[in-house]
Amino acid sequence: MTKSSQDDQDLIRAIAELLNKENLAEIEIEKEDFRVRVTRSYANESVTYAAPQYAPQQFAPAAPQPLAPAGSVAPAAPAAAEDLASNPGTLTSPMVGTAYRSPEPGKPTFAEVGTKVTEGQTLLIIEAMKTMNQIPAHRSGTVTRILVQDAQPVEYGEPLVVIE
Repeated sequence: MTKSSQDDQDLIRAIAELLNKENLAEIEIEKEDFRVRVTRSYANESVTYAAPQYAPQQFAPAAPQPLAPAGSVAPAAPAAAEDLASNPGTLTSPMVGTAYRSPEPGKPTFAEVGTKVTEGQTLLIIEAMKTMNQIPAHRSGTVTRILVQDAQPVEYGEPLVVIE
């Protein structure tokens, strides 16, 4: 066994120990031309996933839309989200996560449309990686629009609230 081969085995053992110590399922390390991936499986563990349950919804059939004559150009859809993102009064999400409008279930919301807020006042909480992050107002003013529902997933840069 060569020195390099022994070093590689020692590294793999160390990674496997880290995997167990931190209770990870997989770890991968890549360095220059060397790459190692260590995974673990659980022989006797059965994992059960519960599918989310949704109430059935009834939708009215859509009215047929007239076709545009050949050679004509359909009008462009308004870029509402782009307009909101460029508006200086729009507070956008600083991260990906789940937005909450109140500090905890059953409590009043931080702000409603018409609420006067001051810069730095908490407007929402975004949960990301099991951490609750308070989202403060970026300016003082009156909340004119709230663009997210409670417990709604949000993306980075997504408009959340408009303050005028």
